Amino acid sequence: MIALLLALGSSLAYGCADFLGGLGARKAHVLRTVLVAAPASLAVELLLWPVLGASFGSGALGWGAASGVASAAAFALLYRSLALGPMNVLSPVTALVSAALPVAVGLLQGERLGAAGLVGLPLALLAVVLVSAGHGAGAARPSRTALLLAFGAGAAIALQLVFLHQAPSDSGVAPLITGRAVSSAVTLAAAGLLRRRLGPERPAYALSATAGVLDSVANLLFLLAARSGDLTVVAVITALYPAGTVLLARGVLAERIHRGQLVGLGTAAVAVSLLALT
Repeated sequence: MIALLLALGSSLAYGCADFLGGLGARKAHVLRTVLVAAPASLAVELLLWPVLGASFGSGALGWGAASGVASAAAFALLYRSLALGPMNVLSPVTALVSAALPVAVGLLQGERLGAAGLVGLPLALLAVVLVSAGHGAGAARPSRTALLLAFGAGAAIALQLVFLHQAPSDSGVAPLITGRAVSSAVTLAAAGLLRRRLGPERPAYALSATAGVLDSVANLLFLLAARSGDLTVVAVITALYPAGTVLLARGVLAERIHRGQLVGLGTAAVAVSLLALT
């Protein structure tokens, strides 16, 4: 139950971070947004160091660095995709892709589900599909480029979560600090190489920084959830984060929520209840 609640908290934080990051990327080049978001995330994790501790062994450094590279790619691909098309379609597509790889890894590592989990797991995946398919005939449809970026972002997020899960369980927040430092360095290097293409627009500092803070909180909650529960369940619950993004997009941007998306949200609630029993 603790792992489930932590995963739900991670899902909510990811959904809010995606919404704010997508808005920020609409106001300036995506790299300018990430240049603000990534250091803000690192600052949060450094503040958590004295509280939660950190052990910088080879495992924490290696897996943390790998997660940092994946995180940098996820930041850029996700925020760019959300800037190009409707959030209530692209965010669920990303989530569906991001759930598949961690689930496969968990099952291959020998994780097993009870009867309730065997029903709840496919229901949760179905919920993500319903939310992503519920855009309706009258709503905006994403371009092929936006969809490809969303698939790429999902793969990068999946790798980030798997790499964090592989880090030693007694390493504290060391994998998060290492990963965020690496992702910040990668982003800074990319911005330096592409500085002539970034345009004159200034980033939305408050939006971008808040997105980074929320992303850091989401990563921490996922790490704690994965350490206290099965990756298979935690990853799927975390992948339900589009619910938050969709609702925020509806309330703030007036993006349409189709009936199928409402069914998907209800299915997600049932799936979470079943997974809580596993």
